[in-house]
Amino acid sequence: QVHLPESGGGSVPAGGSLTPSCAASGTLWSSAFCVSWPRQVSGKQREVVAIIDTGNSTSYAEVVKGRFRISHAKATKTIYLEMKSLKIEDTAMYYCAAGPPSFTQYGGRWSAPTNYDRWGQGTQVTVAS
Repeated sequence: QVHLPESGGGSVPAGGSLTPSCAASGTLWSSAFCVSWPRQVSGKQREVVAIIDTGNSTSYAEVVKGRFRISHAKATKTIYLEMKSLKIEDTAMYYCAAGPPSFTQYGGRWSAPTNYDRWGQGTQVTVAS
């Protein structure tokens, strides 16, 4: 069983930075994994903005590329999403989610939220003008 509780959301001004984290527990760290950060604006579909695997391979959605960085630390069993140059349109609920353990299993469609079957409860990020 895997638990993915997020924390570290909050309110920041446009142009600011924030680093939500996900203290993943359970069996996640005992074998290969892929973990992503999907986000959702109320009333809109979820979108996956970043993904990382056990070997630190990463991919990013175009809308956050160059501004966000996903990482993990096995020693603390934590996955991070470092967000810089935040924009008002980055305002959303951010989730930590786990799916198939290998990038090849996504068939190039890692950005589809339906790939992920284990989710945290989310942490709200609000970017103000």
